[in-house]
Amino acid sequence: FSATKEFKERKNHTTVMEFIFLGFSNHPDLQGLFFLLFLIIYLTTILGNTLILAAIKINPVLHTPMYYFLSNLSFLDICYTSTTVPIILVNFFQEKKTISYEGCLAQIFFLVTFAGCECVLLAVMAYDRFVAICHPLRYPVLMSKRVCAYLAAGTWLYSIVNSLMHTGLTATLSLCGPNQISHFLCDIPLLLKLSCSDTSANEVALYVSSATFGLSPCLFTAVSYILIISAILKIQSAQGRQKAFSTCASHLTVVVIYYGTINFNYDRPSSGYSLDVDILASVLFCIVTPMLNPIIYSLRNKDVKDTLKKLFEGFVSSCDSAV
Repeated sequence: FSATKEFKERKNHTTVMEFIFLGFSNHPDLQGLFFLLFLIIYLTTILGNTLILAAIKINPVLHTPMYYFLSNLSFLDICYTSTTVPIILVNFFQEKKTISYEGCLAQIFFLVTFAGCECVLLAVMAYDRFVAICHPLRYPVLMSKRVCAYLAAGTWLYSIVNSLMHTGLTATLSLCGPNQISHFLCDIPLLLKLSCSDTSANEVALYVSSATFGLSPCLFTAVSYILIISAILKIQSAQGRQKAFSTCASHLTVVVIYYGTINFNYDRPSSGYSLDVDILASVLFCIVTPMLNPIIYSLRNKDVKDTLKKLFEGFVSSCDSAV
């Protein structure tokens, strides 16, 4: 009865048509510094991932399943960071940092799509490394071009369907105010706090999605690497072990960073909540991680480094010839 009464009382409020972001309201004097920092990170992310895509495109040596999935990851990182950072940069110049109701739903759709897709894609990349190291003779068959295309397409389709479900459920909520979001982006849990209608269906969907897109890919990746490490340790020569491990070291580093930041972002205890800590966690997960991925793959991979070096030398020579 008390819950029903609370719903009726909140329905008397004005329907929310836009949202006000309070993410950086605690530091009004640092807006210029934040803008410069976010701009540098964003440009670095776009440039780094674009170079990875270009390197994979032009170098036939990189036309393998591992780099095919890496190109999907780079494209995902560009899309993911572009969903949030441009709006953040624009809002730094706005006295009232707002986003429309429709814009908020659109941001949720794209964020859920890209985040879910990346979780599953990292698991697919772990499977690729598992087959390459544990079943090398069957690798051409198990990871053929058709299989890779099906895996990538299935990852995208599954993520889009999941995001459509969450966005549709969120759109059915009655949001009666206040219209202030203590963050710099729209997220489903934040909107559930503003709802004056029953959110049980949304919460069940979030739990199911957390298991299918969070826990399951994480466990699959962990099991894959346990089997990979076990197979590597059985290799007789130290050089062979080093070569085998180097083929999956970059991906393992990305996995550790990704799941480390996502757990820090969503699985922190609610006691001792701090807006600054919450913002920092989201910045690390949503903005910094997409910038680190191309750096990790370019630093730890000789083929990628050599291709990027050739790209840079070609760019310099073309500039010299133009002068």
